[in-house]
Amino acid sequence: MQSFQELARRVKLLIMDVDGVLTDGSIFISATGEELKAFNTLDGHGLKMLQSTGVKLAIITGRDAPGVAHRAKGLGIDYYYAGIHDKRATLAELLETTGLTAEECAYIGDDVVDLPVMIRVGLSVAVPEAPSLVLQHAHYVTGASGGAGAVRELTERIMQAQGTFDALMARYLE
Repeated sequence: MQSFQELARRVKLLIMDVDGVLTDGSIFISATGEELKAFNTLDGHGLKMLQSTGVKLAIITGRDAPGVAHRAKGLGIDYYYAGIHDKRATLAELLETTGLTAEECAYIGDDVVDLPVMIRVGLSVAVPEAPSLVLQHAHYVTGASGGAGAVRELTERIMQAQGTFDALMARYLE
């Protein structure tokens, strides 16, 4: 089995689920029925840093919430798919659109609905709250929880594996 470093070195596209990954999985419903979610700013900055190194970003989520679309736009997510019930088919579409292979993709998820993508990509990642079946199929399990730095942890690990992290951090120390 290849190491995390070897798998992460090939990553050209990071694909993410939203609920339980970019958020803690909680859904708040307003009196008008609007869904509200909390996103971690550390995750957001990690995504921007990773994107600055040339890695593209994608979201494939089963829910279709306007707030998530707004957050994705604000982060500059390259590919956004919402209301998706067949994530495997969406992965195939994404690969066709980008011209990438599955081995050049990383995916971070938290539940069994993510497994059809996780078992096909080059680097599959789960958050620690994921069910045991999901954890068993992950190449890497983050130490940080979903919505609490898991994505930031992954972005930094990918940049470290690709040799871009130190130069990027040096910019903040100038």
